[in-house]
Amino acid sequence: MALSKKQFTALLSNRMNCDERLAEQWIEAYSETLFEIFKTGEGVSIDGLGGFYLSQRKDSCAFKFNPSQKLKKLLGWSSTYKGEI
Repeated sequence: MALSKKQFTALLSNRMNCDERLAEQWIEAYSETLFEIFKTGEGVSIDGLGGFYLSQRKDSCAFKFNPSQKLKKLLGWSSTYKGEI
């Protein structure tokens, strides 16, 4: 099951101690910035979360996600992460 954007916005606004409107603006800016980066063919690496990138194929491309060691540990996958989850 996945959270809706509205549910995620509520959690983020609580975490950021701000109103939901500001949290939604942050989410929109974050998403649009990622789209702009992907349009150039580049990827993004976010410490603690992982790397997002495009893998060029013959006639198309594939979207790839490489989870961070912290996320791998949370999921019970092989990880070298030593910190708390």
